[in-house]
Parts: sequence; C-alpha cells; structure tokens
Amino acid sequence: MYESYYGLNSKPFQLTPDPKFFFASKLHKRAMSYLQYGLSQAEGFIVITGDIGTGKTTIANSLLSNIEEDIYAAQIVTPKLSPDELVKMVASKFNLPAEDKSKSDLLESIQKFLQQLNRNGKRALLLVDEAQNLPLETIEELRMLSNFQLNGKPLLQSFLLGQAELQPILRAPNMEQFRQRIVASCHLTPLNREEMQEYIEHRLHFAGCEREDLITQESFDAIYQFTNGVPRKVNTLMDRILLFGFLEELETFELEPVKQVIEEVKAEMFISKAGFVDERQQTHAAPAERPETAFITPNGNTIQDAKYYKEMLGELVDALDDAIKHKIKLTQYIDKMLKQKYQAYVRLKKDD
Repeated sequence: MYESYYGLNSKPFQLTPDPKFFFASKLHKRAMSYLQYGLSQAEGFIVITGDIGTGKTTIANSLLSNIEEDIYAAQIVTPKLSPDELVKMVASKFNLPAEDKSKSDLLESIQKFLQQLNRNGKRALLLVDEAQNLPLETIEELRMLSNFQLNGKPLLQSFLLGQAELQPILRAPNMEQFRQRIVASCHLTPLNREEMQEYIEHRLHFAGCEREDLITQESFDAIYQFTNGVPRKVNTLMDRILLFGFLEELETFELEPVKQVIEEVKAEMFISKAGFVDERQQTHAAPAERPETAFITPNGNTIQDAKYYKEMLGELVDALDDAIKHKIKLTQYIDKMLKQKYQAYVRLKKDD
C-alpha cells in the first residue's frame, strides 16, 4: 500500500524472515561465521541461541540460500517431538518413506541414504530451529544420529537454533556427551541503537528507498526506546509507521507522528503508557541520576576500571572473529583444491 508512495519496490519490514534482507550486525556476523566454520568442519554441532525476534531464523535462511551444492540440507522447525517422532521427521525431510515404518527401519533407511550421499560426494546438514522445544531425550537422539559414519567420516551434521531456554537444557548434567560435540556456540542479543538505525536504513535501501533523511534522529531514538533493538519488533513498528505516513501523506517522519504510532501499537499490545520513556529526557539527566553498574567476580571481588576491561575483551573477540574468518577461507580453499584433485583422479581412472 505505501510502497509506491515512498518509492519502494517491495515491503522492507515484512515479518516473514527473508535472507535477501539479511543485516549483518556484529553478533550476527559472528553467528554466521560460526555456522560457516561449522560447515567447513563437516562434523559436530553448532548452537545459536537468542531471544525471540533477534534473527536466528533469518540467519538460518541466509545460510541455506548460499549453501554449496555438495551439501544436502534439511530444515526442521520443531514442536515438542519425541525421539521416535524426530526420527520420522528427519526421514521425511530426506524424502524417505516414513509411514508405517518402525524406528529401526527408519534409522536403517536414514543411514543408507546418508551413505549414498557420501558415495555421490555429498553430505547432509540438518538445521533444527526452535530447538528449545525438544525434550532432553530427543536432543540425545540427535546426538545418536550424528554417530552415523562411513570410513571414519561423519555423515550427518546438525545446527541447533533456539531461544535462551535452550542453554539450561544443554547444561544439564546428563548432556555432557552432547556438549562435547558442540564445536561452537553463540548467543544473539538485540541490536544496539547505532545498529538498529543501520538495520532500518539497510532494509529501506534494499527495498529501493533512495532518501537518507526519511526518519529523523529523534524518531530513531523513540523507535529504539520502544523496540529495544529487537529486529522483529522493529519490523512490526516500522511497517506501521510507513503505513501511517502514507495515510497522513508524510514526507518525513518527525518525532511526534512516530510517538503517535508507538502509542497506538502499545494500546493494541496492552502495554502501559509508563513503558515508554522519551530518550531525550534520559540524555539530559544529571550524571548522578544514572546508576553505575557494579561488576563483581564470582568470588565477590569488585572490578575497578570495568569499562577498560570490557573494551579489551571486545578487541579480543574481534581478533578471534577475524581468525575464524581467515580459517574458514583457508579451509574452503583447501576443500576446493582437494575436490579438483579428486576430479582429476577420477578422470584419469576413467581414461585407464
């Protein structure tokens, strides 16, 4: 409805995850690097957790849209599956007959399918979304599926994406064997204020918007204050803001109309008006009114110069991220060379 009015060629803030609109914040880049690193290792589990609406499924879809041809990928969005139901769903995702089959028959079919993939120079990837819904025994079944091997090479690799509730499940004492197979994990958090603005501008630009002054800084502040930087909440609010602007024939989104839309959305979501605080009031608050966060070690010691140490840790994380990216590129290059040598070897054998 509002697309043509603002010169857009598509809806930039639809709720359905679309890999074309993927925005790589610092944490999302790290999560994607871990997924790519996990793919290059071809074994073990990668676990990505995050709060509702932080972009886990978008990352998964972005990964699947750029996956290599030698990987057969299947994606499961899990309700509370029993171990038997999980095996049946995995078989179904691999296009194997699952009706009226016993669990042992299904496991045998899955194993034969994975072995055939391996003989064809391919491997299987199972991406499990909403994994926090899985009972412990079902996650254990996933571990058992990862035991399928041929000539010492694992035949199935799994990525788990879930909400924060997945973390305590994996920390359970009887999950030690599973934890030992996790090669990397990452927890997604909401975007910060700067990233949220970049996120909105990225999606508007990708949808065809050429204006850089469509939304004022004060409006960005209000949007962040209401959404807390959660991408899904940003999408919902921005879609309503653009619709409101179209109906009111607004050329620029100043603070007042944005606050009006926020109040309308809050009323529909049954959120009290006290939940919204004008960020300008916070900005002009006296320094003494802003509580300082104390950093305490597990032994009860107070850390001085906490900001300095946080910056140092941030630099260390950045260095580790760069190291992972270089390792991924090196692994991909080696894999490419090995494939070329193997193809040359196969051609020579055929000539003989």
